[in-house]
Amino acid sequence: MSATVADTAVAQKSPSVPFRVSGSVATGSILQPLNSSMIAVAIVGIAAQFGSSSGITWVISALYIATAVTAPMAGKLGALLGARKVYLGGLALVALGSVAGLLAPTVGWLIFSRILVGIGTATQYPNAMTMIRGYAERHGAQPRTAITTLAICSQGVVALGPTLGGLLVGAFGWQSIMWINLPIVAFSAIAVTKFANVGFVGGMSVSRRQLLHALDVVGVLLFLALVSSTMLFLLSVTTDPVWWLIPVWALVLALFVQWERRADEPFIDVRALARNRALSATLARTLLTYTAFYCVFFGIPQWLQYSRGMGATEAGLTMLPVAVVGIGSTLLASRTYRRHGVRRTLTVGTCALLVGGVLLASVESSTAPIVVLLMVAAVLGIPNGFNNIGNQNLISSVTSVEEVGTAIGMYRTVQYIGANLSAVVLQTTAGHVIGDDGLHRTGWFIAIAGVLLLAGVLMSRNMGDRRSAA
Repeated sequence: MSATVADTAVAQKSPSVPFRVSGSVATGSILQPLNSSMIAVAIVGIAAQFGSSSGITWVISALYIATAVTAPMAGKLGALLGARKVYLGGLALVALGSVAGLLAPTVGWLIFSRILVGIGTATQYPNAMTMIRGYAERHGAQPRTAITTLAICSQGVVALGPTLGGLLVGAFGWQSIMWINLPIVAFSAIAVTKFANVGFVGGMSVSRRQLLHALDVVGVLLFLALVSSTMLFLLSVTTDPVWWLIPVWALVLALFVQWERRADEPFIDVRALARNRALSATLARTLLTYTAFYCVFFGIPQWLQYSRGMGATEAGLTMLPVAVVGIGSTLLASRTYRRHGVRRTLTVGTCALLVGGVLLASVESSTAPIVVLLMVAAVLGIPNGFNNIGNQNLISSVTSVEEVGTAIGMYRTVQYIGANLSAVVLQTTAGHVIGDDGLHRTGWFIAIAGVLLLAGVLMSRNMGDRRSAA
């Protein structure tokens, strides 16, 4: 008991990671949420230019699949080659993909550009976390406030994306969601190069053969096949289900687990993942959390345009309270985590998700006053901050500095699988054109998800108090 109190006192007296470090590495982390969220209001303009073919769906999904597959590998690459080096390389890929998208003559070329952007944006968050953890351990600092900065820049921008995208698309056309990346990339590269002097975090002198061995190329390819088959099947469910992907998925899963169990340096250590129940439970909780979140994120803007007759700019502005409250709730969640631990932080987030789902199911309608829509949007901004702070701090506390990049990469992978799973949920509950009844059914799904998450948080034995973890 006395040892725990002493450790807590030391943790409380530890300095925070300086904002010049956390702020600079967080600049690039806004690229992924921006590119995944602004597309929600740009897709109508893209379809108008290239035609509303089935390929338009892949303009959205290509980035999610590329990011989901690349994120864990980006964390592993950062540990091998150096976190900052991989981070900056990802920025270069984002710039290349953005220019390719601006010049895209066909929808296929645009999809390819989105894949490049997805691969590039996947490198920032895992390696930013690695740099923050590396600085914290090197200088005896606590990373909590830096993680809060990352969460605000990443998840706050997710909710802000439709608003910013609506303004840009309304003023400059859909191409604006591509060129907006270029000044952000330039600013982030300068900031990270100048201020993120975190020492030698990750990186080693390895030959090409050693690098391939350390990367576990076979494991990476099997993981690519596993994630791709999962997301392709989820996408097909909304139109014409590709049932033969299920046995393919099961076979690839078995091969992946078997290979990783025997690999000398596994890409994803499935044995350790099975032993680390706190990490496994967090990833499972994240999947359901983000499925519900993206139902809000994709469903409400479509409902506003179809049922309320709003334009892209109006729909984006109506979603603004989600972003504003989300940023505020992230700051409040950081304080709640510091004082009361992860369980209470996640309890607040899941309760807010439950309440938001009930409000969607019972209050939202095409005839409701705009003030009601804004109030419901504000409530839906609360769970984003609390759930992200709780889950990401829990992942940071149960992994080492060498593992945290890969773990956060897996966290992002699960996040984007949840995004595609939400498309299946929306298709099932609301259909192609979301009306009032469809939105209400989606709201009940979100409420049920909130109940399940709340039960899991309250009953979990793998969620230690922050003070005991310290």
